Amino acid sequence: MLMRSLLTKMINLAPDMEVVGAAPDAQDAREMIKALNPDVLTLDVQMPKMDGLEFLERLMRLRPMPVVMVSSFTESGSDITLKALELGAVDYIGKPRTDNGKSIESYAEDLVEKLRIAKGARLHRSVARSPSATTVAMPARAGLATSGAVIFVGASTGGTEAIKDFLLGMPADCPPILIVQHMPESFTGSFARRLDALCAPRVIEAQGHEKLEAGSVYVAPGHSHLLVRREGGGLYTELAATQPVNRHRPSVDVLFDSAAAVLGSKAIGVILTGMGKDGAQGLLRLRQSGAKTFGQDEASCVVYGMPREAFLVGAVVEQCALGDMARRVIGAIGS
Repeated sequence: MLMRSLLTKMINLAPDMEVVGAAPDAQDAREMIKALNPDVLTLDVQMPKMDGLEFLERLMRLRPMPVVMVSSFTESGSDITLKALELGAVDYIGKPRTDNGKSIESYAEDLVEKLRIAKGARLHRSVARSPSATTVAMPARAGLATSGAVIFVGASTGGTEAIKDFLLGMPADCPPILIVQHMPESFTGSFARRLDALCAPRVIEAQGHEKLEAGSVYVAPGHSHLLVRREGGGLYTELAATQPVNRHRPSVDVLFDSAAAVLGSKAIGVILTGMGKDGAQGLLRLRQSGAKTFGQDEASCVVYGMPREAFLVGAVVEQCALGDMARRVIGAIGS
């Protein structure tokens, strides 16, 4: 009750929003959704009578609507939240806390921004991600692992599922892949393990100073920027806990800038669904360094923000649907 009251006050302070109902459990929520027809739903995981994941699965099957999960940012909570995103939730936010150095006012700003984004997001229901609809991994290709190419990927809102779909299309001998997905540090380890269990390449959360290897994917941890650096005859990951860039740490721009400086035409840049403009200027510098660059198209994005900004500044060489992205990227290597 206290959390519902607090969220209600925060949302009602926004000039363009109004809370039309607050439900104590799934049964009440179901009836209130029918009666009040809200634009967006916030949903907890732990509820009486029916847990949030079961309710979300039924909701997205019977009455799809934008959902923002309100979940505790813990190890177990991150696994559950990632499952919720897989089921069709647009985004997530932690429960307000006073012990993380973040003010209630700052939390409220984040909350209402996520709700605004969710209202305009395209819903991609989990049924669309069945095995029959998912990109099939390409077979190993001669010379792919020794091409010298490195793939750099950036994403935000909607990116957890977009990255998964992209990696599902990658063969086990793909070039090294470095990924920045905007998410809290308690989530990135779970995210990497989830991808590793599903995809042909090996997926790990970067710890810093890993030598880049073919068939390996390195996910930026939520507490640091991820960069690539050259040492001797090899390429390595590097972490930097420096100031946020474009309000984000890790930042896609930081990753892309390091790729442009170190690899130039041997890099391939990919920008996927997400709100804001992080990655647009970095992708442009990648293109100017001779790299091939790709942007997800509007129709397949949950939020056509970051790819749109990149496209508008001339950073995108080729724009394509998510389901075709892996094939296009592999095809560009050595072309």
